[in-house]
This record gives sequence, C-alpha cells and structure tokens, in this order.
Amino acid sequence: MPARGDFAVMGRSPRRDLLAGLTVAIVALPLALGFGVSSGLGAEAGLATAVVAGALAALFGGSNLQVSGPTGAMTVVLVPIVAQYGPGGVLTVGLMAGVLLIALALMKAGQYMRYVPAPVVEGFTLGIACVIGLQQIPNALGVAKPDGEKVLAVAWRAVVEFARAPNWTAIALSLGVAAVMLLGARWRPTVPFSIVAVIAATAIAQVFHLDAAAPIGELPSGLPAPSLAFLDLSVLGSLLAPAVAVAALAALESLLSATVADGMTVGQKHDPDKELFGQGVANLAAPLFGGVPATAAIARTAVNVRTGASSRLAALTHAAVLAVIVFAAAPLVSKIPLAALAGVLLATAIRMVEVGSLRAMAKATRSDAVVLVLTAAATLVLDLVYAVIIGLVVAGALALKAVASQARMDQVDFRPDLPGEHGDEEHALLAEHIVAYRIDGPVFFAGAHRFLLELSEVADVKVVILRMSRITTMDATGALVLKDAVEKLNRRGIAVMTSGIRPGQRQALEAVGALDLLRYEGREYATTPEAIAGARKHLEQAGLLPRRHRPHRIRKAAR
Repeated sequence: MPARGDFAVMGRSPRRDLLAGLTVAIVALPLALGFGVSSGLGAEAGLATAVVAGALAALFGGSNLQVSGPTGAMTVVLVPIVAQYGPGGVLTVGLMAGVLLIALALMKAGQYMRYVPAPVVEGFTLGIACVIGLQQIPNALGVAKPDGEKVLAVAWRAVVEFARAPNWTAIALSLGVAAVMLLGARWRPTVPFSIVAVIAATAIAQVFHLDAAAPIGELPSGLPAPSLAFLDLSVLGSLLAPAVAVAALAALESLLSATVADGMTVGQKHDPDKELFGQGVANLAAPLFGGVPATAAIARTAVNVRTGASSRLAALTHAAVLAVIVFAAAPLVSKIPLAALAGVLLATAIRMVEVGSLRAMAKATRSDAVVLVLTAAATLVLDLVYAVIIGLVVAGALALKAVASQARMDQVDFRPDLPGEHGDEEHALLAEHIVAYRIDGPVFFAGAHRFLLELSEVADVKVVILRMSRITTMDATGALVLKDAVEKLNRRGIAVMTSGIRPGQRQALEAVGALDLLRYEGREYATTPEAIAGARKHLEQAGLLPRRHRPHRIRKAAR
C-alpha cells in the first residue's frame, strides 16, 4: 500500500511535477485514442484506461516516475482476443490479469523478471513495432479493416482493397502526421509534435470538408459507471490462457519501463513487487469502466522523466488532465480523423526501433543475434506470448550450451622438476601405470555425458585419479554419469581414486549412490599427493609394479 514517504515526495517540486504531468497528458492523448481504436474496443476504451489505470498505477505502484495506460504491446495481444471473444472477453481478461498480477506481487515474483535476456526484450520490441505498424495499414489507407486475426494477412487485404479504390486523402493525412512527428522530434525533441500534428490534421479535415477522412466518431462525455455486466463466469476457464499472457506482458513491460526510468535518473529505485501490485489494482479497476488491460508505457515514462518529474504527482496529473479532456472536450476529440491516429502510431512504431541497440545485439554474439531474430519473427508470425516463450527457451538452451562447453577434463602431466611433485623413478611409475584427470567447470546435464565417453576410452592404465577440487557445480545427472564411468572402469579392472571432493558436490554424489562407490576401499582422498600414494599402495598390493620399481622390502621378500 502507499506509504507516507510516497506522498511526502510530492510536495518537494510540485510545479515541475504538474508541468511534467501536463506534457505527458498531451503526448498520451493521441496514443490512448489510437491504441483504443487498434484494440477493437474504440477510442473511449483507450481514454478510460489512461484515466483509471493511469491514476491507480501511479498511486499504488512501485515507481515514482512510471506512467501507465494502454500500450502498443498490449494491443498486439488484445486484437486476437477481441476477434475470438468480443469486447466482454477482453474486459474479463483484464480483470483476471489484475488478479494474477496481485498474486505475483504477493509471491514476490518481481525480482525474477530481471532474468529475461536483453536479446529477447529487443526482439519482441522489434516484433511489436512491426505489428503495430501493420495494424495501422487499414486506417492509414482509409479502408475498412478486413476480417482476420493474422496481422500480415489483414494488412495485405487492406492494400489490395486500397488498390481497387484509392483513398489519397487518408494516406496523405496519416503520412503527414507521421512525418511531422518524426522530423519534429529531431528538430525540437521537447515539443509534443504528436498533438500538434493531430490538431493540424483535424483542422484541415474540418476546414476542407474532407469526407474521405473518417473521424473517430461520437465519444461519451465522461466515464461510464463502474459495472461487472460484462462478466460471464462460464467462459473464465477458456480465458485463463489469454489472461496469463496479458498478466505476463503487463509484468514484463512495467518492470522493464521502471528499470529504464531508474537508469535515466539519479537516486530513484523502484520496488518490483509493489509495481506488480499497482499494475494489478489498475487492471482490476480499468475493465469496470470499459477500459482495456493496461501496463506501464516506456515512451510516456521517458517523457515524464525528461520533463523533470520527481514524484507520483506527475503521473496523477497526467490522468487528471485526460479526465478533464474526457468530460469537457469529447465533442472536439470525436472529430479527429482515424488516419491521423494511424499516423501517430506509425511514427510511434518507427521510434520504438532502436537501431543502435539492435546492431549491438546482432554483433555481440551469434547466439544473441539468433535469439533476437527468432523472437522478432515469432512475434510477427505467431503472437507475443509464444514469441517470449520461444525466445526464453532458445536463449536458455544456448546459454546452457555455452556453460557446458566451459567444462574440461584434462590429463595431468606430473613434472618432477616442480616443487611438491615426484622424482624420476616415481614419475616413470606414474607414467606407466597411473593417469590423472583434472575436471574443471560445471558437471551437469548439459555436458556431463562427454566425461563418460572420455573416461570410458582410457586404456593401458591400472589406476585413474580424478581431481575434483575445481568442479564448480554438479547436479544429479553429472553425479550419475560419474558413477557410470567409475563402474565401467572398475569392471575393466581399473581402480578409480578421487581427490578434493568439495562439500557442495557430496549431496548430489550421495543421492545417486556415487559417493559410496568412490569411497570403496578408502579410495577417496583429500589431496592429490595422497591419492597418488594410495594408487602406489594399490598397485603394490595387487603385485602390478614392475620388479625394478618395487620397494626394497618387497624385492627382498620375493627373493
């Protein structure tokens, strides 16, 4: 829950926070309208989300600088849900996602989101940008949105429809708005050119009576009364999977945005679990007012930080300004052409693509490049949830392969010229009868079987010494593989001595029964010299030493 310190910070720089909130509201208005339209629930749903979710996430969230509302990433997930379950299904999914987010917060799961690899984040950001751009094709071309769930197919049908009956007015407005935003951001980054371009496009459409530029349409002059009329308990089971996807996306995007905000400032640090709780409360409330699922918005949060925000007052002001617009300016907002909003989102999609970051990821390692491209392609062809899952699985597999490749098993050369090693006679003895291997790195399921093959191929020796002090980690698979190797060597009459088993390895070795095997006849030693002495003793007792290498007492007894 909000602490006293959260409110105390609001009084430090109220003027800066109020100005930052006003600026963010101006930037957020066309985005809220555009994402509402793109989701399939209409512009009013986007406004309701920005007002309700924006205020509650700011109040209950874990970041002082976060700005929440409808986002492009969430829109990508919602479009197929609308197509399959209708508007009521989307509102139900939002409600369920809110419950799941609160549960994640109570389980303190926020800290685990940091383990998502950067190539996965960059890949699905690139994929989202492509999907958002493709979603705007029908409105940008001024044609009715074709039926279908696959964004590539829908965009292609819209292009074919445009070719049959071109609407040059719509495409001119959308490209004009996008160009003003992109060029204006280079010229004057602090000016909110999105609202300037939208106002200009709306004025042109009204003055010149451009009937081909279809407007948003009538908007309610206020928020609807909270209601659960959309809730259908019979479909909750079928909506669980989409709700999990929405909750996962909301958690990931919100915590990523909060991390970006922390990096842009000095002395700010978000609470990940509290942020999940705030997003959960926001998503519980937004559907009651007809809003779509919400998440923190990186672009709006960045604007908030750059304009000097220092507390939650800025995000609350942003929500309050949008509420005033809903109540006082709904008739004016309803005249905004859909093509102009399409231009806003086209420019937003282009600005989401960080060419420098993509180039850096592609050049880092081949594995990073593969994960990035695969995640982006899966986002475009499948959907965002599958894309993230595929990206995480592939990244995890490649990481395991990289870690497993670090494990080595090297044969040790005993050098008599080094202090603490052995003399010429003993060196010859070791070279003839004993081989020692030093195992470095992790011995676990990803690469343990390599050791079994290497150990099993040992030949022309009587004793194998395994130096295990440099093993960094060992799991049950690694312990089983080691046990199998020892058993195979024993069956061939080769004794196995060990040295330097660390406490962390004993649990896995004991669980699979390998420790008893290694301790057989006292063959476990603390140090390598002790293991070598034990190997000599074993060979002497077995009568396997050449006559010239036996100790004097053994040669005398033989005579």
